[in-house]
Parts: sequence; structure tokens; C-alpha cells
Amino acid sequence: MDNLLLLFQAPPLALQVLIDGLLVGAILAMPAYGMALVWGVMNIINVTQGEFVLLGGFITYILFTTTGISPIWGIPVSFVALYVIGWVIYKIVIFRIVDRDLFISILATFGISIMLQQLMNVFFGADIQTADPGLESWGFMDDMIIVAPIRLIAFAMVFVLGGILVMFMRQSRMGRAIRATSQNARAARIMGVDTDKVYATTYALNAAICGAAGALVVMTSVIGPFLGIIYTVRSFLIVVVAGLGNLGAVVVSALGLGALENYAGFILGAEFQVAFVYILMVVILIYRSLMLRRQRRYLT
Repeated sequence: MDNLLLLFQAPPLALQVLIDGLLVGAILAMPAYGMALVWGVMNIINVTQGEFVLLGGFITYILFTTTGISPIWGIPVSFVALYVIGWVIYKIVIFRIVDRDLFISILATFGISIMLQQLMNVFFGADIQTADPGLESWGFMDDMIIVAPIRLIAFAMVFVLGGILVMFMRQSRMGRAIRATSQNARAARIMGVDTDKVYATTYALNAAICGAAGALVVMTSVIGPFLGIIYTVRSFLIVVVAGLGNLGAVVVSALGLGALENYAGFILGAEFQVAFVYILMVVILIYRSLMLRRQRRYLT
């Protein structure tokens, strides 16, 4: 309760917590973009979201430590590298579970996540890592509000990436094929759409988005081979709240989750911050289940 009273007594502190939460939420929106894309097009709940994020972070970290260049350059490198990795994983495993039961996709991608965890543990080690972008923080209101530039870059990237995805879906041939496949895959095949290529592109694009998010995570927080579940759960929660096929709602949900989580961490303590996310997920799932039951009763 003392921390809660402190927020009311020190408005700049409350504003700082809010800003930090919103900027963290912007990064969370990126893997949520990918999960919504895969779930909506392929009907697969991809449990490897978090591992893709961490893998992108490790690629950026290794690039930074071995070459000495700014980790900001790791954003496009991780994007491309994870696109290739996502394509390979699709060709080896994911294509076998498309059009199968949703529970099978959860089991299969959970197995992939465990494999990626162990591979990252072997190649990168179990220690947590971070990469300093070397950018000085900006102070506002006589330095009572501190903002890290890399988080502002991440905030801007979310909207730029969202705009690019919207343009890609509406104007490119592959984007239109993805939209057609998401609406009715069987009809798309009859019309000559190569749905296997569509699925491969969708899954690879999801991995690439997560890779770019991971590059931002390693510059703003820490990464470790076994921290992926945190980002997977957050992505799932954001998509459940926002729904499929609505990037704007994904951004709003991610920003809201980031702010709520940051306030919960400040008020309850950092040790309860992750627990708050899980409790919130349970509450939202129960609420959604009750809403669906009411709709069924109304229809019958």
C-alpha cells in the first residue's frame, strides 16, 4: 500500500511508471503481431514465440560482442536470420500440423520451443545477457522523467511495422493470397493459390518479427535461454484480448498490458510482476468463456 500511496503523492513518479509501461508494451506488440498472423491464417497457436524473440536477441548480442558495431544493426540482421529459421522450421515440422487439431499444434510447437531452449543453452550459455546501445537517456521535467531513446525507437517501430504489414496485406500479391487463405483455405486452393507457400511465408514472417523484437529486448532488458515463456504468454494474452486480424487492437492491448504490468510490478513488487500477467490471463480467459456461453444461449 505504501507504493500505491507514493504514486498519488508523487505524480511525476506515476507518470514515469506509465511511460515505461507503454514503451515496454510497444515491444510486446511485435511478437503479438506475429502470433495473431499465424493463428489467424494457419489456425496454429505458436508456443515458440518467446524462443524466437530470445533467438533474435542472442543474434544481436553475438553480433555486438564479436564485431563491436552498434546492436541497433542487429534489428535488420535478426529479422532476416529469423525469417530463414522460421522458413526452415516450417518445412521440417510445421507443414505437417497445418489443418490438424489446434491441440496438436500446441504440442508440436511446445516441443520446438524446448528444443530451441536447449540449443540456445548449449551455444550461448545459461547466463542472462544484455547489449548496451550506447545511447544516452533523455531527461524531462528537470530530469524527473527519464526516457531511454532505444525504447522510443521500439515504440516508433511498432507503428512503422504495423503500417508496412497493412500495406503488404492489401497491395502485394502474397499479402492478398494470405488474406484469401485466412478466409477460406480450400477456396483459395481451388482458385490457384499455393497455400503451402502462403503458410511458409506467414510462419517465416512471424519468426522475423519476433527476431526484430528480440533485438530490441536485448537492448532494453535481459535475455536468457529459458525466459521465452514470458513473451509467449504475453503475446497470447494480447491476442486473446485484441482478437485476430486487427493490428490496431493488438497495439492497444499490448500498450495496456505493458502499463498494467509495470504498475503491478511497482505496487506489488517485481517478484509478483510475472504472476500478475498469469493471473490476468486466467481472468480474461474465464471472462471470454462466460461471454461465449452467453452468446450460445442467446443463439439457441
